[in-house]
Amino acid sequence: MDGKERMDGMMASTQNPPRTGEGDRAKRGGGGAQPLQRPVVYSARKLRREMTLPEVLLWEQLRAGKLGMKFRRQHPIGPYIADFYSVSAKLVVEIDGEAHDRGNHPQRDALRDAAMQAAGFKVLRIAAVDVLKDLDTVLQTICAWTDSPLHRASTVPLPAGGEDLA
Repeated sequence: MDGKERMDGMMASTQNPPRTGEGDRAKRGGGGAQPLQRPVVYSARKLRREMTLPEVLLWEQLRAGKLGMKFRRQHPIGPYIADFYSVSAKLVVEIDGEAHDRGNHPQRDALRDAAMQAAGFKVLRIAAVDVLKDLDTVLQTICAWTDSPLHRASTVPLPAGGEDLA
């Protein structure tokens, strides 16, 4: 073995290990490949980053249970994404801008509302202008919808066995 071959062998054994993220290690980051995940989740995440001013103003009041119940923002429900959603009240709050009055948007909104109501959700639509003009009234309206006894299962107490019904 001459000196050149020995040097080549030594160089191969003394090379630096691969840097972080290089080599044959599994890459971190999780979540799987994008096609394997639900596209509606990606849309919801994007909408959370790009909320409109009325949505931001309302979210500041709804977040962290300031109204006495927890709300989620830009929450996927089936194939739809609700602007705001209360799990406990099964209430969906939608903020409608000007575009919801044009073209086929009213028909699409009606179909969406019908699908959500068929799934057991109440849908409250609020104009974006109302949020900008009078946020307190909007909050009172949301509270009224969440406090409504119509969203709770009501049970009628039956008389105990042997009691007179008169």
